[in-house]
Amino acid sequence: MTQNALEIRNMNKAFGANSVLRGIDLDLPAGQITVLMGANGAGKSTLVKIMCGVQAADRGSMLLDGQAYAPDTPHAALRAGIVTVHQSINDGVVTDLDVASNLMLDRIAAGSGLFLRGAKLRAEAREIAKAVGLVATMTQPVALLSLADRQLVAIARALSHDPKILILDEPTSSLSDAEAQRLFTLLEGLRAKGVAILYISHRMSDIRRLADSILCMRDGVISGSFTQVPLDYSGAVRAMLGHEMTEVDITIPARGAPVLELSDLRLRAQSRPFDLTLHANEVVAVVGLVGSGKAQLANTLYGVARPVSGTMRLDGQSYTPKSPAQAIASKVFMAARDRRSNAVIPDFDIGRNFTLPFTRRHSGFADLISRKSEKTLAARMISEMGVKCQSHTDPILSLSGGNQQKVMVGRWMAEEARLLILDEPFQGVDIQARRDIGARIRAQSAGRATLVLVTELDEALEVADRIVVICEGSLKSDRPNREIDVASIMAEVADSPTEAVIERQGA
Repeated sequence: MTQNALEIRNMNKAFGANSVLRGIDLDLPAGQITVLMGANGAGKSTLVKIMCGVQAADRGSMLLDGQAYAPDTPHAALRAGIVTVHQSINDGVVTDLDVASNLMLDRIAAGSGLFLRGAKLRAEAREIAKAVGLVATMTQPVALLSLADRQLVAIARALSHDPKILILDEPTSSLSDAEAQRLFTLLEGLRAKGVAILYISHRMSDIRRLADSILCMRDGVISGSFTQVPLDYSGAVRAMLGHEMTEVDITIPARGAPVLELSDLRLRAQSRPFDLTLHANEVVAVVGLVGSGKAQLANTLYGVARPVSGTMRLDGQSYTPKSPAQAIASKVFMAARDRRSNAVIPDFDIGRNFTLPFTRRHSGFADLISRKSEKTLAARMISEMGVKCQSHTDPILSLSGGNQQKVMVGRWMAEEARLLILDEPFQGVDIQARRDIGARIRAQSAGRATLVLVTELDEALEVADRIVVICEGSLKSDRPNREIDVASIMAEVADSPTEAVIERQGA
């Protein structure tokens, strides 16, 4: 019989009248990967915060290796062997410090690294980085790293602690396929050594690859436990949502006039040029792995980057934006992928976060912001996007991740656009929030072209009229979203033969 590394019994937690956890019983077996699934607001974050010492439970008990466990600080949890990699990348790194200091930060903070200086500190940090395949200059500030490399820094730092229990919250959201596969290999190695791993994710590709068991949370309780092989993935989604998983029925609308026309566009010096036309009324999903060229395409259209060659036309006119301001003036809007770094303004309330890009439209005498105008728009968008909050004056960080994402996407849908670019609009949200956002994207697509950039194919299938595959900076295919051959698209995304993709999916 497998020994439990952690046992939680009758855990309860409330914030005022809001009961967040209600009688949670949970076991984390040593040497197993337990996947935790739950919609935003289900209580996952609160549960993890109690486990890693950020918050205290109101009632209940925890046993770690059979001994009473009640950490009062994150450092106490770390000393006990519970290590957490949080979903928000910037919660796991200090962007003002260099890579080496980030990797050695816990030792430095504990005092054991005070005498590590210069070459010795960098040498030890380099060994930590090597374990996860992180290739970076140790003296480089983390602020200059890509999102994927920041994520790898956070993961490498966590793994360096030789944890008894490792908690990972959506760890592959910013990783390329190769980086994700390397992480999976590391986790499988930790599992073999007896580490208990709690893996929080909604990515079915991750879950199918890693899960020994699945736990589902809904409304503060464990709503489903799946341990029998083969695991019931559809049942797990049903337990998480509280209803049957329904297929998304895409009705492809009639195309309008061309909005964006790309001709012989070359994103990279080594990539093949390509053509792409986006029409009014249609939603086009571009599917590709991290590093495939999705971000370059988005940045080129938004005036952040320049193409190597080729032409762009918007509504029949030459389009060469030199900055995001010029793109916005042309009614080309983009919702950035990393809401914490590029979108959410933590000091602003929900209403101000909705209106931020267009404050002049809510300005009156002496350019003072009209709170009435802001309130009107915020109330409309809260209703349209289905944001769960008390008021538009609530702090933006009081919202769950899914509801923050609804605000970030809704911000750019609140104004009339010719081209709306949504870069990973479903990143870090659960399946229900994903469908809510996807439904609003489609419902408001008339009269504009919408470009959605995603890594997960199932996200494209749920939102797009047309699916385009990008790989190595160039387009590989372009097809309508009907009777899709999933294996064929997955092969194109991975730039692999179809048979290899099918074999990997079944592994």
